[in-house]
Amino acid sequence: MASIRYDSSKPPYYTTSSLVVGYALSSSLLAVINKYAITKFNYPGLLTALQYLTSAAGVWALGKFGFLHHDPFVVETAKKFSPAALVFFLAIFTNTNLLRHANVDTFIVFRSLTPLLVAIADTTFRKQPCPSKMTFASLLVILGGAIGYVATDSAFTLTAYSWALAYLITITTEMVYIKHMVMNLGLNTWGFVLYNNLLSLMLSPIFWVITGEYSEVFAALGSNAEKWFNFDAFVAVSLSCVFGLLISFFGFAARKAISATAFTVTGVVNKFLTVVINVMIWEKHASPFGIVCLCFTIIGGVIYQQSVTGPSNPVQREAILPRQVESSDVGNDYEEDGHGKATV
Repeated sequence: MASIRYDSSKPPYYTTSSLVVGYALSSSLLAVINKYAITKFNYPGLLTALQYLTSAAGVWALGKFGFLHHDPFVVETAKKFSPAALVFFLAIFTNTNLLRHANVDTFIVFRSLTPLLVAIADTTFRKQPCPSKMTFASLLVILGGAIGYVATDSAFTLTAYSWALAYLITITTEMVYIKHMVMNLGLNTWGFVLYNNLLSLMLSPIFWVITGEYSEVFAALGSNAEKWFNFDAFVAVSLSCVFGLLISFFGFAARKAISATAFTVTGVVNKFLTVVINVMIWEKHASPFGIVCLCFTIIGGVIYQQSVTGPSNPVQREAILPRQVESSDVGNDYEEDGHGKATV
């Protein structure tokens, strides 16, 4: 039987629709599900390790059954990739802790701020040209929306915003440094996902010890020896792991099946769906004015994306990767940045 691969240039209409719907659902729900998971299972290091395991095993299994092709795991390549995996791990680690201490709205705002810092870093460190007037205006819209949100955030805490700042720094470093380094390794998309998640899984035990989380886990197991299994936590973690893999799969497949413009529009709609879903199911979310500011940061992101969109060569497009994250990739930022885990 011939292998099934999602790289057909003209997939059937019903297949395309299914891929777009699958991507929209997984993308818009991922951040909310991750927030739910960290609420029910308050061990961010172990939670992300389970997500890494699910994604790495999922890519390997789908490769075995012929649904996708990934580069083989080679030790020499892994050594070269290790710095990228470390930065990626730190980005997901800070992302998870941000969701642990703040609401989804705060996460989206800080995630939307990344184009501003990336533009500054590119101009300062990589000697890229200064942003155009339209790009600069979009960055000001993003910044204005973020300032308005922070100024009216009634749930402001030093802990939450410390994690937000750490996340902003690591995710910006990832975008500027990792994208440049990893594209030189010649990995295909799913090879990127496999290396990212498998190496991050190997790093997890180190951080369990550094943060002391391992002792919290063993203490919880000891105090609940007779009833250590919690069904709600199991469901939350399972959903988080599955949706983390789905965003990589559907994001990549949808990008192949539809135009870049349609994919961008879908990603933007996903962000607004995340905001709507978050407001509907959580009691703790931003004020009405905060929601307006949040929408401004998303709109600024749309303008920014349009201002920097230009013809790209096929090799670069192949290197662009759907994240998990969107980590949580909330929308299509994750895919455009080229990373391999749908983050929390």
